[in-house]
Amino acid sequence: MSGLHLLANALPADPRHALGGAAVRGAPGAPAWPEQRLHMAPAAADTAWRETWCVDDAVNEGREPGLHWRATTDLLFGLIELDERPGPGRGERLRTLSEQAYGRLFALLQAQGMPHLWRVWNYLAEINRDDDGLERYRWFNQGRHDAYRAAGAATEHLVPAASALGCTGGPLSIAFMAGRTAPCPIENPRQISAFHYPAQYGPRPPVFARAALAWHGSRELLFISGTASIVGHESVHPGDVTAQCEETARNIHAVLGAARRHSRCGGVGPDSLVHRAYVRHAAHMDAVRGALQRHLGGTRLTLLQADVCRTELLVEVESLAIAPVARA
Repeated sequence: MSGLHLLANALPADPRHALGGAAVRGAPGAPAWPEQRLHMAPAAADTAWRETWCVDDAVNEGREPGLHWRATTDLLFGLIELDERPGPGRGERLRTLSEQAYGRLFALLQAQGMPHLWRVWNYLAEINRDDDGLERYRWFNQGRHDAYRAAGAATEHLVPAASALGCTGGPLSIAFMAGRTAPCPIENPRQISAFHYPAQYGPRPPVFARAALAWHGSRELLFISGTASIVGHESVHPGDVTAQCEETARNIHAVLGAARRHSRCGGVGPDSLVHRAYVRHAAHMDAVRGALQRHLGGTRLTLLQADVCRTELLVEVESLAIAPVARA
């Protein structure tokens, strides 16, 4: 079983050991591995930001139009990017495109013997815009949910950690990590499971767990989904970005507590986390950085300007920790 680590802001010495990753559009280099380029403006300190998942062993690779993946014997990273066609009926086309993308995702996982999704990163243009009477995020959720249902995975006990953010442009972009072993989905005791959101949030609920614990070799990975200022199912502190950061931090602390009960390493603290924060308004970057550093901490914080899935939410944070698991 190959080792796994996350390389930040650098290219790996041997690209044969790169599994996949993400970067801002202006990051240098043209990697040969699947790299999700984010159509988002970074904070001044993050203009060359890149993250790359690396493994000890060489990887297998596959490509076809709109899909690129790399895998070891027990782990897979993939990227699906599909262009949208403009014009009337755009909402229904986004629903169809989302369903097709996730259908391809599930078909790939089955073909490669990696049936368990660990983490998904979803990005789509103008996520809050109304298309044909429905917000684009809700069209996307319909397509995603229908694909999960067709794959027999539309249950809260099987869903991965995930994020869904809005970009200034670009394709529907879905990056994902999956493995041979099942993760442990984690919910937040301060929030209703997204799988059980009431109908006011759209015809189909979002499909994700608040976090997922996964294990690979001697490492435990905690993926915390995109987290915002939501209590129960309702957004709180509208218009107050600092208060939203504080509430987001409380939610992440609650997830850490819930994950600790399932951890094989005793759990991780907030100081172990790496964060990616999405900020709706560029003018809030400094305030968000300061508030998150005060109330959340962590080893690294990257800020990107992006639209959050609810118009009243000003910031969303996703987090990650990798910890050693003691061998018996």
